[in-house]
Amino acid sequence: MVSTIHWTEGHTSRSARWHSESGVPLPRRTVVADDRTTAKDAYRQACEGTALLWQGDYHNARQLLQAMRRRIPRTPSTPTVSPSGSFHLHRRDSGHRARVLGKLLVLLDDDYTLALHRAPDVRRACLEAYGPPKEPREPTAVSLRELLGVIGAHQWRSKGIDVPALGTRIHPHYGVFAPTRGEYVDLVSQTPLPPAPRRHPAATTAFDLGTGTGVLAAVLAHRGIGRVVATDISPRALACARDNIHRLALTERIDVSGPTLFPEGRADLVVCNPPWLPARPVGPLEQGVYDPDSTMLHTFLTGLPTHVRPGGEGWLVLSDLAEHLGLRTRRQLLDAIRSAHLRVTDRIDTKPRHPRSQDTTDPLHMARSAETVSLWRLTPAP
Repeated sequence: MVSTIHWTEGHTSRSARWHSESGVPLPRRTVVADDRTTAKDAYRQACEGTALLWQGDYHNARQLLQAMRRRIPRTPSTPTVSPSGSFHLHRRDSGHRARVLGKLLVLLDDDYTLALHRAPDVRRACLEAYGPPKEPREPTAVSLRELLGVIGAHQWRSKGIDVPALGTRIHPHYGVFAPTRGEYVDLVSQTPLPPAPRRHPAATTAFDLGTGTGVLAAVLAHRGIGRVVATDISPRALACARDNIHRLALTERIDVSGPTLFPEGRADLVVCNPPWLPARPVGPLEQGVYDPDSTMLHTFLTGLPTHVRPGGEGWLVLSDLAEHLGLRTRRQLLDAIRSAHLRVTDRIDTKPRHPRSQDTTDPLHMARSAETVSLWRLTPAP
């Protein structure tokens, strides 16, 4: 069913298709806003649930969005709040900020043209994120905040992200987790291979579960693994991985399969880098960060014994940030490994290098500064 927003210009009623990648429901009320709209009025109406359809200058709309952001109060951190409490307050504040800022809308024409003064050409970016315009062709209303994300994703996709372990760049697509945190890539690149792949890499098979951009599959092929099967449950990720594998001229060595987690058969090495935080994502764009009830983690652990060849290994790449936030304990992780009839043969640790780990203004700074990223080497228990 197509959702439609309605508003009035002068004495004329107008409508447009409503679109939200995060699944935000249809605004209850929509009014027109332009260069005369103040941040105070825009913020008040947005907090009341009213959407503002912008018809002024594009750059003024961006400035208004920033002014509205500055008006949103943040819950002050306090030592009396537990780590998990701080996380949930942070999630609550993030959700409120997204709801308020998401009320500033823009209108895309039926070919994704943004017909605002001084607006950039966003047609290619929207085509990459949203796909071909839907029939019947009609204008579409989206939040400016989402559109800015679409534009940023297009720039990343065009420019790519440097991956030193590959000596080249990976090009993430909109809505696909980008390899901006290089420590987990380095762990897969530098950890010694299991005996069989180490002796005869060209004759071995590896699985990369939840491949995303395909970066870890490419790293495994770069290390000499003869055949890599990369899987994901996200159609966006599958398209992104195929695009990157093609760019890297690895299509003869890497098969991209899905939507599924485990492919058929067994492998000498099974690698999985699941989302690190056991919380519920708000919309599909957060699925690379949050794993509700650790579902993907447990699916990987329970399925590993039947998908790894004798003498092979499973590599679980996981941060302990969830432990520092009080969302999962180390005992729960170890119990899950044992319950899956697996044993830990080794663990290689590294510290994060991303800027947020050093940002003392981050409400989760204490947990982030203590974070360790680990590669757990797992084998079926005897």
